Amino acid sequence: MIAYFDNSATTKPCPEAVQAVTEALTESWGNPSSLHRLGIEAERRLRTARLQVAETVGADPERIFFTSGGTEADNWAVFSAARRLQKRGNHIITTQIEHHAILNPMKELESRGFEITYLAPDAEGRITVDALRAALRKDTILVSVMAVNNEVGSVMPISGMAKLTHRLAPNALFHTDAVQAFLHLPLRVSTLEADLISFSSHKVHGPKGAGALYIRKGLSLPPYLFGGGQESGYRSGTEAVPAILGFGAACAAAKPMEDRAREEACKQQLLSGLAEIPGVTVIGAHEAPHIVSFAVRGVRSQGLINCLQDQDVYVSAGSACAKGHRSHVLEAMGTASELTDGSVRASLSRFTTAEEVRRLLAAVRTAADRLQGKDAGK
Repeated sequence: MIAYFDNSATTKPCPEAVQAVTEALTESWGNPSSLHRLGIEAERRLRTARLQVAETVGADPERIFFTSGGTEADNWAVFSAARRLQKRGNHIITTQIEHHAILNPMKELESRGFEITYLAPDAEGRITVDALRAALRKDTILVSVMAVNNEVGSVMPISGMAKLTHRLAPNALFHTDAVQAFLHLPLRVSTLEADLISFSSHKVHGPKGAGALYIRKGLSLPPYLFGGGQESGYRSGTEAVPAILGFGAACAAAKPMEDRAREEACKQQLLSGLAEIPGVTVIGAHEAPHIVSFAVRGVRSQGLINCLQDQDVYVSAGSACAKGHRSHVLEAMGTASELTDGSVRASLSRFTTAEEVRRLLAAVRTAADRLQGKDAGK
């Protein structure tokens, strides 16, 4: 059997999600906008899924708007916020270590004349409230800071940042990409105080093709997609009912407190084991319960990944979305080049077991013995 440690890239759909998707494709395949029995049943199930997602973060279901995934939710938040507030200012704040679903929209906004400030992390991958305070201005209209970094597991002080933004830049909206925090940290919209929050289904054992954007009550954004007026007129297009129902079912099946405790125990087991392997360096804060980045001295990322997968153990080279490029996160942190070039990420899920962690540690030790001191990039 495989030992899978690439859960920050995608998770295996849980049985409840698979069942919900199957039922949607075989029993409830009507269009939720149709006014006949099949359509009404699809709409009923869609409402249930919206409630299931909303309950995980204490949100009003009417403030959860479904998307095709976290990338779309991020793009929607950034572009719609900028469009809505551009007459009040053109200054936007984000960080150097965001997912490219944020960084690339920011580059596009720069090309349109917006001024973007990119906050730098410390050596552990953290962004501080003080760094944000120094960057905020009266003409700041949007702040976007991820809740958990997807490569090194640093946890950002989102609640403090949101409160500070609303106090010092009252015209600004605060957005957080919570894709890696969702169901891993105890998120509640009432305490986060963010105006906009992005979520993704396939990171929490739901299917790919679904995500959500939380928009706080009273906030009106320009429509993101135009057409038939679905999702309260914000995002037109027939809803991806199978994926959305699977997303809802995955949320309902989660047991956040138990799941976090299990992930944290496995993470501590992994950290303890890595500390005993010669030449291994753990990188970053690893504050979230499910993300550990590390490198083996003298071994390149792809060589380590290949050696591990030969043993049916699967990790990734930083973010899966980087596709082999050097990690912009580790570079922003000032990580030494030999660690950056050799870094891998092991990410856990609520289904990760202690036995799988032992297999990973044994595989890393074998890989280190085999590859250390050799040019694994050849």
